[in-house]
Amino acid sequence: MASGSEPSINGGSSIPGENEYPSGFPQSICDEVPKEKFLCSNCNNVLNKARQTVCGHRYCLACVNWLLRNNKDLVCTKCKEDQSIESDTSVLTLDQFFNDAAINKEILDLKVHCANQGCPWRSTLKNFEDHQSQCEYALIPCNIGCGIMVQRKTLATHLERGCPNNKTACTSCSGILTLRELKKHVCPSSVDKKTGKAEKRQKNNPLGSSKKKEPCVFSEVGCPFKGNADKVKEHESCSHVGHLQLLLEVIRGLKCNLSSQERGVPENLDFLQPGQTGSSLVSHEENELETDGGESGVNDKASSLHDDQAELAVGQQLDTLQQRVQVMENIISALNREVEKTQISVVSLERDNLNNQQIIQHLETKVEEQQQWLVRKDIHITSLQQCISGLQDVSYDGTFLWPLCDVTQRLREAATGHKISQYSPAFYTARYGFKVCMRLYLNGDGVGKGTHISLFFVIMKGEYDGILQWPFRHKVTFFLIDQNQREHVIDAFRPDLCSASFHQPVSEMNVASGCPLFFPLGKLRSPKHAYCKDDTIYIKCVVDTSS
Repeated sequence: MASGSEPSINGGSSIPGENEYPSGFPQSICDEVPKEKFLCSNCNNVLNKARQTVCGHRYCLACVNWLLRNNKDLVCTKCKEDQSIESDTSVLTLDQFFNDAAINKEILDLKVHCANQGCPWRSTLKNFEDHQSQCEYALIPCNIGCGIMVQRKTLATHLERGCPNNKTACTSCSGILTLRELKKHVCPSSVDKKTGKAEKRQKNNPLGSSKKKEPCVFSEVGCPFKGNADKVKEHESCSHVGHLQLLLEVIRGLKCNLSSQERGVPENLDFLQPGQTGSSLVSHEENELETDGGESGVNDKASSLHDDQAELAVGQQLDTLQQRVQVMENIISALNREVEKTQISVVSLERDNLNNQQIIQHLETKVEEQQQWLVRKDIHITSLQQCISGLQDVSYDGTFLWPLCDVTQRLREAATGHKISQYSPAFYTARYGFKVCMRLYLNGDGVGKGTHISLFFVIMKGEYDGILQWPFRHKVTFFLIDQNQREHVIDAFRPDLCSASFHQPVSEMNVASGCPLFFPLGKLRSPKHAYCKDDTIYIKCVVDTSS
């Protein structure tokens, strides 16, 4: 299989890759032995980007380019093997190769498996190259150039434990060592000169530092979370509300301290000296003053000293508080920026959601339009089918045979008056003759109602009425077919030329005229004759155009 730059016979680079030839897929990856038509005429592998010649043989795309670059007056290898075939088409040039899309489609659907030992992958050939590029069982060279071939899934283990080229420097002595040597390495600088024993240094183990837990940046305001860098980052991005609450509590405490100091009550001086409150500091100073007063009394100098010390303490406390407030303001500012970013992301997502909804609405409208078109198409197809069915039944020689099924049901409908009559399909007396049909009353009409089957002849408005001779004057004969072929019922009549039924139609059809007493109903089920068989009757009409 080819790798590297892909050659092209339709322009572009034609420089072969390192493993370009042979270029087909190996036959061994196929679940079944591939057919001859799937094999390259040059490399005998399964075709890769098949090209067909004018002589009918197939080659891989890379094989085509390789052969054209390295041969003059190139002759098709298959034609050369079959020496009995000599043709000008056997000499191949660039313009005699064509992309064979049909065979390429069949080849890509072949069932294949991975050729790498231990790999359970199975699929079709179109997915083979993608799998090969990421197969965990594929042998690949070490990526830092040690020359050892390892399976892709064991590359990390190889680099960590066995690769001689994977070296790092000792942080203490700067010695260049492999990872395996580094674990056992004892730095000369770590040997105790007095005892001669080596000290264990955690920094020589580069893996130990990865287990160190880092605190959250909001630990200064009371957040207890600790973890590795990724966990801390995830915690900080998901805990905005909790961090803001901690900051709010701290700011409230600062405001209380500031308001107390403005009233001149230095009760909370723990920001100056941890473990010592402001009241204890004042008591201590009062004791000193009382002691001095005991010795020399309360005088102006001692009072002034006490005021200076208190003012100094308050000033230091204010400085500390201002520093902490500045830190909190920086943190709040950073949180505000994160909130703004989140709000921008939310707005962007809402905008994308609105766009998606509009796209969905547009697609739903398109689907509705397509459904309407489908309904119209179905109606049109039904209409065409009816037209085709009608054309199939049309006769142009004046003879028409009409099969009528479900006679029992039709008799019942005629007797109840639900459907007293029915028309036969239209037919013609000649190719450009009169358009006519039959009208049947199964329960009779007029003098034959309830006792006979009535059958009439109807002249319809046709396409060629303007060139025909009127009135209609041809003899009409009706047949009720005996399906045992013994005795057909026959009745005939000649048109009454004075009747409007046989003049040129002014509407879709004229008034029917014919035989009201065509056949007695009582004889329809005669055991001797099969006029009705399998609940079907056959009625035939013959128009004698020769008379």
